[in-house]
This record gives sequence, C-alpha cells and structure tokens, in this order.
Amino acid sequence: MKLTQNDWIIIVAYFVLSLGIGLVYTRRAGRSVAEYFLSGRHLPWWLAGTSMVATTFAADTPLAVTEMVARHGVAGNWLWWNFVMSGMLTVFLYARLWRRAGVMTDVEFIELRYAGRAAAFLRGFRAIYLGLLMNSLIMGWVTLGMAKVIGLSLNIGKLEATFLCLGITAFYSLLSGLWGVVVTDAVQFVIAMVGAIALAVFALEVVGGMSGLMARLPEHFGSVEAAIAVWPGWGSAWLPVETLLVYIGVQWWASWYPGAEPGGGGYIAQRIFSTRDERHGVLATLWFNIAHYTLRPWPWILVALSAVVLYPHLRTTDPTALYVRVMVDHLPPIWRGLLLASFAAAYMSTIATHLNWGTSYLINDFYRRFVRPSADERHYVYVSRVATGLLALISVVVTLNLQRITGAWELLLGLGAGTGLVYLLRWFWWRINAWSEIAAMTTALAVTVGLKIARPFPEDDPLLYAKSMLVTVTVTTIVWLLVTWLTPAEPEAKLREFYERVRPGGPGWAALARRLDIATPNSLAPYLASWIFGCVLIYSFLFGIGALIFGQWVKALLSIGAGILAGIGAIKSFARGQNPKKGLCSP
Repeated sequence: MKLTQNDWIIIVAYFVLSLGIGLVYTRRAGRSVAEYFLSGRHLPWWLAGTSMVATTFAADTPLAVTEMVARHGVAGNWLWWNFVMSGMLTVFLYARLWRRAGVMTDVEFIELRYAGRAAAFLRGFRAIYLGLLMNSLIMGWVTLGMAKVIGLSLNIGKLEATFLCLGITAFYSLLSGLWGVVVTDAVQFVIAMVGAIALAVFALEVVGGMSGLMARLPEHFGSVEAAIAVWPGWGSAWLPVETLLVYIGVQWWASWYPGAEPGGGGYIAQRIFSTRDERHGVLATLWFNIAHYTLRPWPWILVALSAVVLYPHLRTTDPTALYVRVMVDHLPPIWRGLLLASFAAAYMSTIATHLNWGTSYLINDFYRRFVRPSADERHYVYVSRVATGLLALISVVVTLNLQRITGAWELLLGLGAGTGLVYLLRWFWWRINAWSEIAAMTTALAVTVGLKIARPFPEDDPLLYAKSMLVTVTVTTIVWLLVTWLTPAEPEAKLREFYERVRPGGPGWAALARRLDIATPNSLAPYLASWIFGCVLIYSFLFGIGALIFGQWVKALLSIGAGILAGIGAIKSFARGQNPKKGLCSP
C-alpha cells in the first residue's frame, strides 16, 4: 500500500492523540490501585459500555469474521453470535450482583464467595492462569491479526510489526491505568467504526454496488441465499444442524470465553466494578451488547462478501487476508491513512484493556495477596506498571508462535468448555464450593488435552467440534457435581456474609435462608423474563439490520418491530424485579 503525506499525517495524529490521553491520566492513575485498575469507581455507563465494545473490537476480529463469512457465508458467524444469550444474562441477572460485590477483580470474588485454603489456592491459580497464560494467548492472536494488517499494508516483517504494534500501546497503558484506557477506548471505537463503514462503502463500490454484489455471489456460494442467510441451510455440510444446536443450546452457557463469560467476568466485570453504581453497571453492559452484536458486524460482513467476489482464490488459501487486500488495493489516499489508524485503534483498545486487566490479576490477586500483602499504594502502582511491561513482552513471544486466529478462538473455547455452569450457579446455589470450580477447570483442561492427543473422532468429521464440545461439557459437569457433593459446603458464616452483601435471590438459597433465619430470597422470574426479551431484542435488531442492508424490507420491518417490543418487555420485567410492589427501578 502506498501512503501519501496526508495518510501519514492522519496516522501520526492518531498516535499522538492516544499518547496524549495516556499522559493526561498518568498522575491520576498513580494515586492508588483502585484508580489504576478501576478508575476510582467513577465511570459513567456510556463510557464503561463503550470501552467494553472497543475492547472486543480488535484488529483480528474483522479478519476472523471475514474468514467465517468467506468459508460459510453470513451464517458462519454463529460461532460467536450464540454468545448473545450469555451477554444478556450478564445484563439482567449478574451486572447488579457484580457491582454489589465491591471487589477489584472477578478473581478476588473467589474469596468473597468461598473460604479456607481451597479458596486461597483457587484465587492464586486463576490469577496466574487467566492473567498470564490465557491473557497472553488472547493478546498473541490479537497482535497476530494486527501484525498481518501492518505486514501486508506496509510490507514489513512479522517481528517488526509485532514490536511496533505493542510498543506504543504498552507505553500509555502502563502509565495511565484504566482511566487512560477507557478514554482512549471511546475515541478509538469511533475511529474504528468510521474506518470499517468507509471500507464497506468502497468495497461495495468496486463490485458494482449492492446489486452488483448480489449478482456475483452465486458464482462463489451457489446462491444469494446461501451467502446472506443468517441461518445455515438444513443439512449444511459445514455447519450440520447438530453443531448449530450445540452452539445455541450448549456453548453459550458451558464455555468460558473472554468478553462472553457465563455470568460475566474478566474485563466485563472490571468495567462493571468501575461504574458509579448498579444502575450504571446494568446500562453499561446493555449498551455493550447492543453495539457489539447489532451495529458492529455488518460493515465487516459486507467487506467479506465483496472480497470473496474480488479475490476468489484467497477464499480457500488465506481467507483472513481478504479484508486487508480490499483495504490495500481499493482505498483512495487519505482513507488509507484513516483505515490504518482505525485498525490501530481497534488493536490498541483491546491490548490496552488486556494489559491492564491481566495485570490486575497478577498484582491484586497474586502479588498483593500472597507476596507483599502490606506494602503502600505507591509500591503496588509501581509494580503494576512493571508487570504491564513484562506482560507485553510475553505476548510478543506468543504472537511469534501463532499461525491461525480462528484456531486460537476454538482452542480457548475448548479449554473453557464445561466450566460455565459453575460460574452461573455459584451466585444462586449455596452448595457450590471452591472445589467445584477447581474440579471444573482441571477436568475441562484434562479432557480437552486428552481429546487432542487421543483423537477419537476423525479430523474430517463435520461433527468434530460438536462431539468434542459435548464430551468435554458432559464429563466436566459430572465431575464437578460429584466433587461438590463429596466435599463439605462452605462455612455458614461465609455463606451468610456473601448472601447479605450480594443479595442474589433465587430458590437455590431458600433452604439456607430458612436455616440461618435470614431474609427470604427474591424471585428471579422477572429477571429471567427480561433475559428472554433481551435475547429477542438483540437477535431481532441483528437480523433486521441485515435485512435492511440487503433490501429485504418486509423482513427488516418485522424484525426491528419485534425488537422494539421485546425491548419494552425487557425494561418492564426488570423494573418489576427491582421493585415488585411498585414496579419501579430502585435507586
């Protein structure tokens, strides 16, 4: 890609702006670890929610979505669209509970919910496992995507591109803490969306507009419907109905995945902890899910479909390169600089969050908990900045050893398979203990590795993913349930403390509430109704916007109308749950 002077001015201006924001918040972040990791718990909902969206909008995401669409059409996105159901559970059931917990990280929550050595071990283990190992894997594939963009655009090597990508991001992240991260996230999200929409417009122009695209899709997908349908055809070879049912019936609640954890968690929980109160926490997660699933995907999908028409040979040889090829070959001057800046924005927003979030585990839940429990705040902030830099260097090593982005997605889904149910039920069933989580994590890891080694299913089996997921979830669930019943419950004093602080509600606490003579748990029915309405809202808007783009006017009108009605239903049901007598949201 040949860049003009104006292109370089745009790119440099973007980096100067990002660094400037980081420097502005450096002193504020240095006051305490609460400021460094949680912005002092003062974030408004729109800023926290936008930061969540920006974090999930990484440089690798449009490349991975392009690969899904190139291989399987629009319906290929069900690999991640199924997580709508998990996301809406977080909105209507868990966001308010996370905010009430008042902890700094979701790993610290472990010792709020459980007691004793098992809880301490689990907290320390998860701090290292998530903060270092899993987080490095995530940053590795995100950086791999950005390195590919820079490599193809500027013709530089993978190593140079990787250090260039990480250097600036790590610098402002370690200086400014979460304040700098979320403020730059808001700016970066706007830039990234403008760039994605602009590329979609130029891509459509090259293929002859929407009519030209529709006319040429049958050459590559067999029919227009096969390309743009949001549901795969019955008996589809690439996504058999059994696999689709696993996606929408099992994966969303059974698998841990960053940004879509069952029950919330990770950087989603971090943003909820950072909000001003429960109301802001709920609104932040609602805005995140609306923007993440209904607004963001369609520009990428349009570029992917156009790219298949323009570069059919790459569809099977290197589908992730399709998105970048459109950018390199068909953008006019100035827009090239904006698109590269938008990719940098998408990348930096994700990496900055993962550096800050991963470091919060390593410092708050390992170093501060087990190594130096009584140091002053300045010491912890200093160590946090050092750890941020080291975490960035480790992610470089991971990046240089990764080859395929979607392969890393699938590996992470496999490693977390079967653990999700524990994370959902630990809030609402008093009998779950620390050993339940330990058993779920270790069993999921063991079964996933065992299946990789033993290979009981043929590699070319179209049901390979579905079978592997079902085996892992089934074995893991049986093991952690047995462990739960064979090990003692948490001490009643710890259960009482958790219950009175978080007020989770639900029938899973009823027996204990009677025994301890504490407040009767509230019904979860209104919140579950809100969850169902919320899922209808997101899917209706997602499919309705797609229908609008493709000129299917009746389908678009019906879908968007259903989404509006579902939104009204979700709000009313949630209000009843908050104040069942008056039907109004409590303050």
